[in-house]
Amino acid sequence: MDICKTHENASKCSVNTMECFMVLSTQAQKVSIATLCGLFGTLCIFENSLVLYLIFSSPGTRRKPSYIFISSLALADILASIIFVCSFVNFHVFNEINFSKETFLLQLGGVNTSFSASLSSLLLTALDRYISISRPSEYKLLMTRKRAWIALGVLWVTCATVASLPLLGWNCCTLNSTCSELFPFVDDNYLSSWICFIMVLLGCIIYAYAHVLWRAHQHVAYMEKYQVQVGKQNARMRMDVMLAKTLVMVLTVLVLCWSPILVLMIYSVFARLSNHLRKVFAFCSTLCLLNSMVNPIIYALRSKELYSSLRMVFSRFRRQLKASEESPEVESSHKSSMIET
Repeated sequence: MDICKTHENASKCSVNTMECFMVLSTQAQKVSIATLCGLFGTLCIFENSLVLYLIFSSPGTRRKPSYIFISSLALADILASIIFVCSFVNFHVFNEINFSKETFLLQLGGVNTSFSASLSSLLLTALDRYISISRPSEYKLLMTRKRAWIALGVLWVTCATVASLPLLGWNCCTLNSTCSELFPFVDDNYLSSWICFIMVLLGCIIYAYAHVLWRAHQHVAYMEKYQVQVGKQNARMRMDVMLAKTLVMVLTVLVLCWSPILVLMIYSVFARLSNHLRKVFAFCSTLCLLNSMVNPIIYALRSKELYSSLRMVFSRFRRQLKASEESPEVESSHKSSMIET
């Protein structure tokens, strides 16, 4: 009897049963997944690495808590891309199962840590904007660089702890409980708890953004009413409104990319998934990479500081390229003059 035909057998903790989770049945599906992961992953790593370079190469940006949180988001997206692409393609495309339960849970923990840290970094960015726009006079006292780094440390430790729980024993093999239909060795109760953790993060982000948008709307109304006054206060309001719109764009992309897999995860907890839905889940998982790839584009287009730094980098690269192209001509002309002499 095929071990993948029944849910009970598919839930057994054997390395051989991992074949049940390899849902890509045709070569076209494997090529499609490999192409999407390769494209999104490569662009994500390049773009987020560029964002990190732009932030830390400028003293004006690397000292601001807002950009410290954005750099954490970029780092999390880079790690998520590397770990996710390597493990996902290796498992679903090359059908590699020659590893232990601990190795698989370690890879899964790395993916969960990176994506959770990415979402949590976005939450810290939202809270930073929330404090900046609700208590602007006390912002510099409340949001210092030291507190920003402490918050990031707590964030990463919390995400790593939650993601490592299956490896530490909260898995269906150790507990002899019901396994998830989406992930090998993962306990259904842990998956439900992780979903709740992600939903709480999303809820906090949405609440923070709702307040930021409300205050941004008030600022716009204020600027329209007092157009004659021009100064630092109005400039700060314009910056807050601009950054609020940027973060709302980031949140919109985040919700659109994460909603399909969260819905399927929730559905898998309460009902049995068909093979078709499991294939849909595999393809929807690549949307997480798309989200990580789109975020840096939004920063470059919406943040004036990052955009100006990016233009400076491109202009510097153009000058170096032009100088390297001209140097052989100068050298050849120098040699010809020496020969004539």
